[in-house]
Amino acid sequence: MSNNKTQTIEMREALRQALDEEMARDKRVFIMGEEVGEYNGAYKVTKGLLDKWGPMRVLDTPISEGGFAGLGIGAAMTGLRPVVEFMSWNFSFVAADQLIQNAAKIYYMSGGRFSVPIVFRGPNGAAAQVSCQHSHCVEALYSNLPGFIVIAPSNPYDAKGLLKSAIRDNNPVLFLENELDYGMKMEIPLEEYLVPIGKGNIVQEGKDLTLISHGRMVNVCKETAKVAAQKGISIEIIDLRTIKPLDLPLILQSVKKTHRCLIVEEGHFFAGIASEIGFQIMQNGFDFLDAPIARVCQRETPLPYSKFLEAETLPNVQRILLAIEKTLL
Repeated sequence: MSNNKTQTIEMREALRQALDEEMARDKRVFIMGEEVGEYNGAYKVTKGLLDKWGPMRVLDTPISEGGFAGLGIGAAMTGLRPVVEFMSWNFSFVAADQLIQNAAKIYYMSGGRFSVPIVFRGPNGAAAQVSCQHSHCVEALYSNLPGFIVIAPSNPYDAKGLLKSAIRDNNPVLFLENELDYGMKMEIPLEEYLVPIGKGNIVQEGKDLTLISHGRMVNVCKETAKVAAQKGISIEIIDLRTIKPLDLPLILQSVKKTHRCLIVEEGHFFAGIASEIGFQIMQNGFDFLDAPIARVCQRETPLPYSKFLEAETLPNVQRILLAIEKTLL
């Protein structure tokens, strides 16, 4: 940002710029998925890329996630760098055999002879009344598997920089966005930049409690911190950015400072990302804590279609604020 030139763009445009720049930099990069070409993407992330790069590098696929995920994995094994879009990460379950048995394991099973430099990206988690078959958070499921890098940006700056880093990485990367974030605007540099994989970010400093989250929930945590500040509570917010590998040193540094910790996850309580982070804090930073670690997660039910029930099921400002106040007692 040395020339101080910036642009204010939506997250979908930040992602599009990352794809466009990497396609220009490396002729091995190509895009594939349902409606990514002629329709410009279900959420218009790939708008204009077919016209610019042509049908050999922007491939519209049939509605067959298992088929095009497998095709992408094979292409990556032969030296190309595919970016595969899932219209919803819920649809990745149709391709689970390809992801779990092949993408995550080929490097190990081949004794390091075959890398799989592939990015799977698309919207993850709840949107607005799209019900349970389009709203599942997949990060806990896939983070359980050795071999995957799992990334969940919360803003346009990170989305662009992390996607560029993901495309350049030699491992399979799962890149989790959110439908409700595509219209989020932010000022970002005009010049090229990268955001490193595996590094979290302290988005707000505080002294009373560490609030840890990722993806869309980071912005809910920011809203909560504003309300907490009106009550005289100083909140430090950590945006994980990368879920796996986890930036544990940053987390422990913050917990050592505040002595209290709350983890917010859009996914479910049982066997979730918050469970894992909480255990790692206990294992590595127990002496820093002055109170038990707390969690706010999606309630243990498939996400309802009802707007009212949906709001009650997902983490929100009220639930997070209540958990903060209980932790500070």
